[in-house]
Amino acid sequence: MESMGKKKPRPRRSFTAEFKAEIVELCQRGDRSVGQVAKDFDLTETAVREWLRQAERDAGTGDGGLTTSEKDELAALRRENRRLREDVEILKRATAFFVKETR
Repeated sequence: MESMGKKKPRPRRSFTAEFKAEIVELCQRGDRSVGQVAKDFDLTETAVREWLRQAERDAGTGDGGLTTSEKDELAALRRENRRLREDVEILKRATAFFVKETR
């Protein structure tokens, strides 16, 4: 017996920046609605609307969220911060080891 009205989740897909830019351009032209563009390209409306919001942020007219370059920079800084914390932890252990060895 089939489950009642439950859809199988769609596998997560990734799209190139160029593809997203083309979709945003189609929506901004105004020929078709966001829903129609999403349907034509087998995308979710939510994804297309988020791409539109991100394009507005990148253009400086958005809702004040982070631009794509700011998101990239934040991700890089978080990676660096994580690596530096690991380095500090290693140095703490090494210091404790050498203090113990010299006594």
